[in-house]
Amino acid sequence: MTGFIFFAIAFALAVGGLLSSTFHLGHPERAWRAFSQWRTSWLSREGVCAVGALCILGLYAAALIFLNIHIAILGWIGAALSVATVFTTSMIYGQLATVPRWKTPLTPALYLTFSIAGGALLSGRTTIAIALLFFAAAVQLAWWQRGDKAFANSGTDLGTATGLGERGTVRSMAHPHTSPNYLMKEFVYVIGRKHAMKLRVIAFGLTFALPLILLLLPFSHIFAALAVLSHIAGVATSRWLFFAEAEHVVGLYYGMR
Repeated sequence: MTGFIFFAIAFALAVGGLLSSTFHLGHPERAWRAFSQWRTSWLSREGVCAVGALCILGLYAAALIFLNIHIAILGWIGAALSVATVFTTSMIYGQLATVPRWKTPLTPALYLTFSIAGGALLSGRTTIAIALLFFAAAVQLAWWQRGDKAFANSGTDLGTATGLGERGTVRSMAHPHTSPNYLMKEFVYVIGRKHAMKLRVIAFGLTFALPLILLLLPFSHIFAALAVLSHIAGVATSRWLFFAEAEHVVGLYYGMR
């Protein structure tokens, strides 16, 4: 029953995340076609690794729960595919030169440390969760520090964005459009940056500080549950900031950087 509960939580989170990724598609029924582009697309590789992990760990869980058979090799393969899934997800963003804040080895490091630390916490590995949360917190701080300078250090400006930089200093006299369009709504997001520091404090406190305090106190199921809930809320906030703070170079074309 314990194994069933833990695997049910894991599959609910994993499958729920995969299904939610189809919501922004214009034709969700065509999502299966993404699996064919695994040679060139990190998004396709993510799908292949995710489905592979779910299938292998489904067999592992079924044997363990219903037959009381522990097939260790399936567990190791499933774990490797799970880590690969997180890595491929991170590279969807980490490869984008158009978002300097994301294009860094710290992006996959951030995803991997968050997932492993969160996994340890969700599965009740308290001792290792404490160590991993400290490590993930350090990666998060490094990612923020590096990201705040990334756009300026990229050397991208209005001249490079328009291709007119060699002719002299380029300035924007008027926006290319009279009303907001898709690019401006998706990639020129300013609300997140306006309140970034407050949201960072909230995200860091909920993701790391409060769970660590609760875990370091004498063990209590209530404290453990609160630590998990706090961590999940903090990760959601951090995840929202991940996108809200992203400065896409397309904003230069619109004179909004």
